[in-house]
Amino acid sequence: MDGIQLPVTPSSLSIKIKNQNKTITLINDGEVNILKTPGLTEVSFDVLIPQVQYPFAVYPNGWKNAKYYLDAIEKLKTEKKTFQFVVSRTSPSGSVLFDTNLSVSLEDYTIEEEAENGMDLTLSVKLKQYRSYGTKTVQITIKQPGIGTQSTSSSRPSKSSPTVYTVKKGDCLWNICKKYLGDPTKCWEIARINNIKNPNLIYVGQKIRLG
Repeated sequence: MDGIQLPVTPSSLSIKIKNQNKTITLINDGEVNILKTPGLTEVSFDVLIPQVQYPFAVYPNGWKNAKYYLDAIEKLKTEKKTFQFVVSRTSPSGSVLFDTNLSVSLEDYTIEEEAENGMDLTLSVKLKQYRSYGTKTVQITIKQPGIGTQSTSSSRPSKSSPTVYTVKKGDCLWNICKKYLGDPTKCWEIARINNIKNPNLIYVGQKIRLG
């Protein structure tokens, strides 16, 4: 975790790979499954943090007491930073099986103390995969002979925009508004005018009023 090797390998590790698919019911067509981008992976495990040096514990940079690991995990939480979580798996013969290497955030952790464990501690840790994000700006440049260049953020509307449009195979409301109204974002307004609850669900032969 963040370059710090835990002294004792967790006895169990849970990696939950989530999805965000959505099942909806269509009129007279039963159910369909809308496939979406996978959700964030969640990791949870319990790990022993010894207060004394055991022969089964591993300390690559020399023995560290429990406070060292508690301070490190508290720092990850308070500094609100992401870090790499790496698990390397090998067979008893020493051959590499597979690795887990995720950029994660520390969601929460619990420190457990039990009399039967003496001075040793148990950490219950929950991590969540982190994906970087941000906005993108796209500039479209159009060159016209003898005029030079100009920038535009939308396409021009068709000269002959129909008042009522009949949906054809392969159509979507976004492209219809882009072609005939010059602004694809008007799909939400057109959906409202036509009492369409979901702009992504239109059918062949459907009459759509554009103005």
